[in-house]
Amino acid sequence: MALSFDYQTATAGQLAEAVARRDVSALELFEAAVRAIEALDGPINAVVVRDFDRARDSALAADARLAAGEGGALLGVPMTVKESHFVAGLPTTWGLADFKGWTPKWDATGVARLKAAGAVILGKTNVPPNLGDWQSANPIYGRTRNPHDLNRSPGGSSGGGAAALAAGMVPLEFGSDIGGSIRVPAAFCGVYGHKPSWDLIPATGHAPPGIDRPGPATELAVVGPLARCAADLELALGVLAGPDGLRAKAYRAHLPPPRAHRLSDLRVLVLDNHPTASVDDEVLAGLKRVTDALSAGGAHLTGRSDRLPDLAAQLGLYISMLMTVTTRGAPGAPPPMDAHAWMNAQSQQFAFQRQWEALFQEVDVVVAPVFGTTAFPHIDAPSFQTTTLKINGQDTPLGAQMGWSTIATLPGLPATAIPAGKTAGGLPVGVQLIGPMLEDLTPITVARLLEGRVG
Repeated sequence: MALSFDYQTATAGQLAEAVARRDVSALELFEAAVRAIEALDGPINAVVVRDFDRARDSALAADARLAAGEGGALLGVPMTVKESHFVAGLPTTWGLADFKGWTPKWDATGVARLKAAGAVILGKTNVPPNLGDWQSANPIYGRTRNPHDLNRSPGGSSGGGAAALAAGMVPLEFGSDIGGSIRVPAAFCGVYGHKPSWDLIPATGHAPPGIDRPGPATELAVVGPLARCAADLELALGVLAGPDGLRAKAYRAHLPPPRAHRLSDLRVLVLDNHPTASVDDEVLAGLKRVTDALSAGGAHLTGRSDRLPDLAAQLGLYISMLMTVTTRGAPGAPPPMDAHAWMNAQSQQFAFQRQWEALFQEVDVVVAPVFGTTAFPHIDAPSFQTTTLKINGQDTPLGAQMGWSTIATLPGLPATAIPAGKTAGGLPVGVQLIGPMLEDLTPITVARLLEGRVG
């Protein structure tokens, strides 16, 4: 049966509504998704682990649920998940050759919640080794390419998912972010991505291969959705948010409403420079498109605040904590800091959180670049220390770009990456909307308000 709409541009919300109205079956959507992946993914190499047989069974189960009068927020919606999430029966390697073929026996909490909501998971998308690059290439699955320019990176480490979205293979992806890994791919590929407030969505089952038991939440790291529109980010957040395990005995997620439903009610701080991270003029042009749209809508914009934390100091603390987190368990790696130093670092992190909370008493959202450039050409064996990028004709350190993602990561703030138009050469530009802690609906709502005005 021919679909009455274009699957490759439809949103997850539109597909869920079409299934609920019985305009289309979950099986038909599954078949459309498979056709799209098989037709489009060859040169892109985004969906590197395919699970079509079980996905077909899930689609049939979704149709049976609907026939029985049952619903689900994502009932019948085809989607993919990042390779780093545990999915029972599918490889989870994090792109590490030593773990090729390692397979967990249980689903990550987020994956289980997506399945319970009726999502049809088609497979898993590509990542860099140990999720440690703003590209998505590894020795197991090869290189993922940006659909807008196959010679360029789709971003990382959720680059496979962003590429699949941008190419029209799926309407929704489940990613993760500790150093811009949702936001950078969203910006490079011209889609939407939401880094939630820290621990709002349980990361249980987003763990390196070889782990057979759930552990505590990892400091700085989050899991969250990427999508084709802002509304789908909120839809996915409603499915994914809330505690799991023992905490679920007593706690529930109840997010505050967005601070504004009109642009004219917003107070916005615009960050167009960073003490350590340069920005290309093409990215600044995208930022201006967003600020012009905000201004035209009546938002009150400011370019400075005495309450803004010291971004350079925040970056330094982030790097020391990140190295402690990411080297845990690595063979022969000495701990970057001892237990007392870690506790002191957490105290400093909490101090930054208080500073941001004070800032958000006078503004509602912060607008900033996601990354200092658009999608860059593929780099073999990149190094955060020695690799450089051309920014306005100058060689600048690749690793310095961590400054932009860290603005939200260190204090655990929600940040929504949105499209901000394209360069003269046709590459997407993205910016991030950063909101107050646990007020995730504010940046997502601002993203919705900006749709149709920019990007």
